Amino acid sequence: MSDVAAIDRLVEKHKLLKSEIGKIIIGQEQVINEILLAVFSGGHALLVGVPGLAKTLMVNTIAETLGLDFKRIQFTPDLMPSDILGSEILDENRKFKFIKGPVFSNIILADEINRTPPKTQAALLEAMQERVVTVAGERHPLSKPYFVLATQNPIEQEGTYPLPEAQLDRFMFAINLEYPTYEEEVNVVKATTSNHNPTVSALFDAQEIIELQQLIRKIPVADNVIEYAVSLVGKTRPKSNDAAQIVKDYIEWGAGPRASQNLILAAKTHAAVNGKYSPDIEDVQAVATGILRHRLIKNYKAEAQGLSIEQIIQSLF
Repeated sequence: MSDVAAIDRLVEKHKLLKSEIGKIIIGQEQVINEILLAVFSGGHALLVGVPGLAKTLMVNTIAETLGLDFKRIQFTPDLMPSDILGSEILDENRKFKFIKGPVFSNIILADEINRTPPKTQAALLEAMQERVVTVAGERHPLSKPYFVLATQNPIEQEGTYPLPEAQLDRFMFAINLEYPTYEEEVNVVKATTSNHNPTVSALFDAQEIIELQQLIRKIPVADNVIEYAVSLVGKTRPKSNDAAQIVKDYIEWGAGPRASQNLILAAKTHAAVNGKYSPDIEDVQAVATGILRHRLIKNYKAEAQGLSIEQIIQSLF
């Protein structure tokens, strides 16, 4: 199949996928779009939202429709790296045998990732970046495709360990979950308080998603689009000569080169699922907020004036 035909097929399957997910998840369209962009681009996503917004159900549903294995890890202050990665035990022949932990799955939901100490957070870092796990000096490759979807609760910060910037940077997208609209909430209550029990079908499998990720990387990008993405990221660095005035005034720290790479990858995916064979500047702008949101650090002046990161990013366009 030619690349053009493969993109046309992706557009069709993407529509089917969203209607399949919509059987169970009501609303949250932007969130679902960004999770799928991360998955098709081969990136990880951080979901930030209050409890009860169906984050686990959403990730589980997406995993089912993509035909992927899914495991949920509840992060707690007493969680040890071996609880995630697995450990070696002595078998009946007195030989060491490796028992795989829950990290060995296609999609990992790291629930409330900021509730666990840095040592355990770091155990996930190698898996996210290298797609391998090292236990007792042995490297164990993870099955592909591999995604970490982590959740954070923005309210209750008592007893949490905020993710260091280096780890936040590993996430392609930071996705904010908002409360549903009145109509959506009415539909949620109707659907979840009756005996209606919808099921979803798998529309992809692991191999198809790996091929899709390779297809995305083959999509050509014009130089002016790459230059736009790099200059957009450059504008977020307050000490750079290219920094926008709003950034100099309100931003403590800007985004690194990984943001530029992620902008182009996600823009390619955004173009492909919308039936375009090459991304343009509009595609970069469409994905920029989710990609830059967790990479910019506001200063005290921005906090005092109630200026949001989203407003600052929008002003850079």
